[in-house]
Amino acid sequence: MTINRALDQWIQEMAQLTKPDRIIWIDGSEGEKSRLTQEALATGELIELNHEKLPGCYLHRSAQNDVARVEHLTFICTDKREDAGPNNNWMSPEDAYTKLGRLFDGSMLGRTMYVIPYSMGPIGSPFSKIGIELTDSIYVVLNMRIMTRIGQAVLDQLGDSPEFVKGLHSKGDLDPEKRFICHFPEDNAIWSVGSGYGGNVLLGKKCLALRIASYRGRFEGWLAEHMLILGLEDPQGNVSYIAGAFPSACGKTNLAMLVPPETIKGCKVWTVGDDIAWIRIGEDGRLWAVNPEAGMFGVAPGTSPRTNPNALAAVQRNTIFTNVLMTPQRTVWWEGLGEAPEEGIDWKGNPWTPDNGEKGAHPNSRFTAPLSQVSCISREWESPQGVPLSAIIFGGRRARTAPLVYQSFDWAHGVFIGATMASETTAAATGAIGVIRRDPMAMLPFCGYNMGDYFAHWLEMGRRTPNPPKIFHVNWFRTDDNGKFLWPGFGENLRVLNWIVERCRASGAAVESPIGWLPADGAIDTTGLDISPDAVRSLFEVDREAWAADLADQARFFEQFGDRLPAEIRRQWEGLKGRLGA
Repeated sequence: MTINRALDQWIQEMAQLTKPDRIIWIDGSEGEKSRLTQEALATGELIELNHEKLPGCYLHRSAQNDVARVEHLTFICTDKREDAGPNNNWMSPEDAYTKLGRLFDGSMLGRTMYVIPYSMGPIGSPFSKIGIELTDSIYVVLNMRIMTRIGQAVLDQLGDSPEFVKGLHSKGDLDPEKRFICHFPEDNAIWSVGSGYGGNVLLGKKCLALRIASYRGRFEGWLAEHMLILGLEDPQGNVSYIAGAFPSACGKTNLAMLVPPETIKGCKVWTVGDDIAWIRIGEDGRLWAVNPEAGMFGVAPGTSPRTNPNALAAVQRNTIFTNVLMTPQRTVWWEGLGEAPEEGIDWKGNPWTPDNGEKGAHPNSRFTAPLSQVSCISREWESPQGVPLSAIIFGGRRARTAPLVYQSFDWAHGVFIGATMASETTAAATGAIGVIRRDPMAMLPFCGYNMGDYFAHWLEMGRRTPNPPKIFHVNWFRTDDNGKFLWPGFGENLRVLNWIVERCRASGAAVESPIGWLPADGAIDTTGLDISPDAVRSLFEVDREAWAADLADQARFFEQFGDRLPAEIRRQWEGLKGRLGA
């Protein structure tokens, strides 16, 4: 399978530690997929769904104590604690290797070790990074087949290079007390034990593509970001590419696959990526972005014909569903999909009816599907060079403070806007739901190093980029005094995207405000919307009292970074304070 001595030696060391009964190299073939699927069906790791209605689709139920990312058990292991920063849990590499080594010792006895060679990004692209994941989970193998490019072609690309990310995973005994996800950015390694949930064990996704990649990007001069990438085509056929950062389960996938409303003619949205963007400075002085993933690992609840018809259509075949409800017809259902079935088997494997007081699907239930099945997939989505960015959007859930959309004054101000992002927590991570927390660039759980240094890296990227994208902030979730959303959202968000593109082309009308450039009256087309003039005014109101309170919260958040916080971020905060007269 390989001529790589460094790879062979590492696998032998990990096999001596974990003691599997056998080792299987994953080649990526269809025959291999069929064989592994049959094994998973035999053990109950997968459940076959109705292949007439959902061809090639299967259901997986994770352990009930293993249903989301475990941020409190996720560690960055650097020699110096301050390099991991206050935004990360830290453990010394020595302690981590010792602690997890005991848990990995013999963890694969009676099991098979699967060797998964995978590429994040198109094989051979200058953006791409190669990883090797060793795992004892067929579920992981079959999901990595969807989410990444795997197999012999990856090994051929790697050749004899020692430059690969070393990932070790074992389910262990799924004991939460023995569950750790440790990243060793200085060693280019990831160790995950005690979990079977995708976000903790698909090591190419958040672990490599964000935590390890963000660390490497800092030193190599690029950005690894928790961002969608979309192309917006106007009626004349011009396509502008936009990257957008939103916390998990806050509408990122919906926006990436937006369906234009019938009232807006001639516009199309093309999906390049729904979750992660790797961004580099191009030879033309612009920022270029590539989606390193080959699939989507999306949140199921709330996905419906109304919210995301493109995603829903894409998951009707060749999809692995995790922790959703199974109907008597062996199809799937989740809250928000439509009328509930009269009965079914819930995500825990128990009989379910709509009135039994239990959720049919877990709030963080998922679907894993190939991006190639998305009907609005961009023809550029696998371009080795990526796509040029016209705009970067930051967003979140703010009931009162942030307006529907505003533009930064310049790049440094845009970095400050990203650094002060806040949103309500969701079921995508363990812990309380509905609590407002700061989540800079939607990267707080994923930045692989000190976030003060991360802000500095963003500022430096702007200084090094002759023609950087314009930066905007959006908030689809502003409410009135009764808690009702003022903006219809979903496909109507295209109206906001159109204004953003116009601003990038220096044609959109705007007025200056203390927080940035706001759309001028009438600049965002609301024709055909059931929205009152008062609601429109409320959408763009800048409540100075609310912003003053937010300033104080921003200051408290920034305090934790001490002297690692760039002076420019402090200057931007002082500038906002002065403009608000706070």
